[in-house]
Amino acid sequence: MILRRLGNSGLQVSAISLGTMGFGGVGGFGRVGAGGVEDARAQIDLCLDAGVNLIDTADAYSSGVCEEIVGEAIRGRRDELLLATKVGMNIGPTENDRGLSRHHIVRQCEASLRRLGVDHIDLYQVHSWDGMTPMEETIAALESLVASGKVRYLGCSNFSAWQVMKGLWTADRMGATPFVSQQIHYTLQAREAEYELVPLSIDQGLGILSWSPLAGGLLTGKYRRGVEPPEGSRHLTDWNEPPVRDGEQLYDIVDELVAIGAELDVPPVRVALAWLMGRPAMSSLVVGARTPEQLADSLAAVDVVLSDEQRARLDAVSNPALLYPYWHQRQTVPERFGPADLTLHGPGGVAWEKSAVPLAG
Repeated sequence: MILRRLGNSGLQVSAISLGTMGFGGVGGFGRVGAGGVEDARAQIDLCLDAGVNLIDTADAYSSGVCEEIVGEAIRGRRDELLLATKVGMNIGPTENDRGLSRHHIVRQCEASLRRLGVDHIDLYQVHSWDGMTPMEETIAALESLVASGKVRYLGCSNFSAWQVMKGLWTADRMGATPFVSQQIHYTLQAREAEYELVPLSIDQGLGILSWSPLAGGLLTGKYRRGVEPPEGSRHLTDWNEPPVRDGEQLYDIVDELVAIGAELDVPPVRVALAWLMGRPAMSSLVVGARTPEQLADSLAAVDVVLSDEQRARLDAVSNPALLYPYWHQRQTVPERFGPADLTLHGPGGVAWEKSAVPLAG
């Protein structure tokens, strides 16, 4: 397993980490999976054997049951693993059971520690944006957890770029611990993060954790043009996370994954993950699985080496359009691009040919 720094921190995390949203099966999360303690132990055994050192969970997954399962499954081997969890999503009936207030953050961190059966969380991530709570209150609450030893590192998830920057600026102004990472949805099927979030990560030294790196199964190869998805499949029905905005492009992407997989004699799953592992600022892919066999298939992606030509084919078939102000910047000041800009405009970034480029104004 490859180890990578988590942003500018000194923490080394495995290039693939274990996502646990499929454990518990409570409420809507039952549609993702309903694994219990024995399932979790089997997957964690597999991960440890492969060199994976990071497990990612959240207080909202199955109303806390997921954290309880993870805590039971890691008992006796806590020191072999890094634990990441999250706070901020709705976990109860009142308005104080959500968001990023001091009240909610501190209470939920203590609840997560109890459910996980540990004395500290290695990476504590704010799970969603809260525009109603002052950022100063959120940062101060997180800093108190770091100062008390309950949390080692901080991250954010599902923020827009300006929201991440507000958090970083506020922490700097307050002399508090900054975010070292952001956990975002970023796949071959959904490359919107390349407009702002990936350049921000390069510029500010944040590590990227990609959740659902196979787009919830869309990139596994089982969704093909003209073929009925397997029974029980979530996507292309009433499940829309991530949304499929261009079904034809999705099928084109999967066709290319299948073709390159045939060239390398590997499943398309590994090709999709290998492409993403090679993207800028990528620290770890948070991979979930219903079965040990699915997990083993994903873990083997670290051994896949894509050629420049194969990467270019995947880039071309998945490129989104270049939005404003990026088409204007490329037309007027390309010679002034720095490293962060080039994650979008350089090789492998959004294709110029697919952009509607009017005259400069």
